[in-house]
Amino acid sequence: MKRLAAAVSSALVLMLITSGCAPAAKWKDGTYSGSGKGMGGPIAVTVKVEKGRITAVDVTQHQETPGISDSAIAKIPQLIVEKQSTDVEAVSGATYTSNGIKEAVQNALSQAKK
Repeated sequence: MKRLAAAVSSALVLMLITSGCAPAAKWKDGTYSGSGKGMGGPIAVTVKVEKGRITAVDVTQHQETPGISDSAIAKIPQLIVEKQSTDVEAVSGATYTSNGIKEAVQNALSQAKK
């Protein structure tokens, strides 16, 4: 009985994978701007959405402290694209910058909701 259940489960998983079932697009395609509050002031971003997925996040303007904020500005956008979510961990030592970027992306994506 266990073998039959395992075989059926495997078959169902294989059918879903090969049937082209892609997750529904979360956002409308386009380029969106948003801002959030960083340690040194506002942080502005642009977010590009293609085929319902985040394909790029760029920090376009900020007043954060060079050296301290650099790692967050480099890593947080990349993590957001990889995870397709702003639910990513802040960079240690640059928490305000990290949170400001995430807030800015959330504000941008609020314009892209379906």
